[in-house]
Amino acid sequence: MKGVILAGGLGMRLSPLTKITNKHLLPVYDKPMIYYPIQILINAGIEDILIVTGGNDAGDFLRLIGNGREFGLKHINYTYQEGHGGIADALSLAEFFADKQSICVVLGDNIIEKNIRGMVEAFKRQKHGAKILLKEVPDPQRFGVPELDGDRVVRIEEKPKVPKSKYAIIGIYLYDNMVFDIIKAQKPSDRGELEITDVNNAYINRGEMTWDVLDGWWTDAGTFDSLLRASQLVAKTGANKI
Repeated sequence: MKGVILAGGLGMRLSPLTKITNKHLLPVYDKPMIYYPIQILINAGIEDILIVTGGNDAGDFLRLIGNGREFGLKHINYTYQEGHGGIADALSLAEFFADKQSICVVLGDNIIEKNIRGMVEAFKRQKHGAKILLKEVPDPQRFGVPELDGDRVVRIEEKPKVPKSKYAIIGIYLYDNMVFDIIKAQKPSDRGELEITDVNNAYINRGEMTWDVLDGWWTDAGTFDSLLRASQLVAKTGANKI
């Protein structure tokens, strides 16, 4: 299995901080934000990693991370997303890197307390399809929300006014190699982007989606409030525990 970190976008919700740098290079407590998703993958036993970035500050990732030796990696890969076509569009750039293997995708502003190794191992036993990770939150309307029927995911709604569950879909996804064909079949949303929710719903329609609930705390860091919360959580309890 290979790992893909999506670290592009304009980060408009964090302007003016993002006028001079990529959002994923901002500090979360004592480390740059991008360090946390890298460690999530390493803690899960995934060391073949691609970072997808974009915008005017892509070169800063190379200056910061280099070849990945600081993380104990032999090598780290980079690619560049032109424009702002959405999460699924960014993921499509990983097709050559994936080389017909399954992938674990982490959004670059996701920070977790513990690790996902058990969920990665469960997905390997699943052999095909996809797996999403969920976390109960007080404000699910801010996120993609699953409608659940026992162990089955019925549908995912993006930022629903009336959520059908108390769970948010966090920005960590596990896919087989069919994800790239599924992305190619999608049409842009009203925002003009290829939506990861549409990709996940395609797997649901195929009857190939499973889910797990993440242990420990989780937060994104894409707004001023969540960036502050992420720093406070990391300072208090640490992150990415093995």
